[in-house]
Amino acid sequence: MKRDTKIVSLDSDYWTQRYKNNQVGWDIGYVSTPLKDYIDQLTDKSLRILIPGGGNSYEAEYLWNKGFKNVFVVDISKEPLNNLKSRLTEIPDDQLIHADFFQIEGAFDLVLEQTFFCALAPKLRPRYVLKMHSILRLNGKLVGLLFDLPLKTDGPPFGGGEEEYRALFQTKFQIDIMDRAYNSIQPRSGNEFFLKLMKK
Repeated sequence: MKRDTKIVSLDSDYWTQRYKNNQVGWDIGYVSTPLKDYIDQLTDKSLRILIPGGGNSYEAEYLWNKGFKNVFVVDISKEPLNNLKSRLTEIPDDQLIHADFFQIEGAFDLVLEQTFFCALAPKLRPRYVLKMHSILRLNGKLVGLLFDLPLKTDGPPFGGGEEEYRALFQTKFQIDIMDRAYNSIQPRSGNEFFLKLMKK
């Protein structure tokens, strides 16, 4: 019963209060090194990119400033979207989507995962995989970081391990990379997997 209460609480009000109270331990204040290094390898500026549960989304800001103008951020709380807009005033409002990720529509070439998966209740993970598969174009990619931490019920964040992740994603994706990140920021060193998945 206690676990269900916590899961139910992970709604817009929950996350908005976290931002308003500055309870944002996941927010490092800049684009994480593994994602920055991946973005730096991208050359096609026309890519349609989604960042789900984007939060303050330094990744979106970094992409935009590098010339990627088809960047979309979705978050269940309006607060971090407003924060991003205050830093990146030129991004169109319709690219900042205040919605539940599972309700969005569209087709994307690339989805960047950064602390969204680990913030979802573990029971939603199969639904996450199906939704990612549905919004990615053929040969679209899901790229990002997953925590390598014991799975627990009192998150977020909720952990997980490689065996679970492989079993989960291989049903709908080709796993190109799922390795321990070699360039994590220091506080997360040894506790992150970098993944690059392609839609089957």
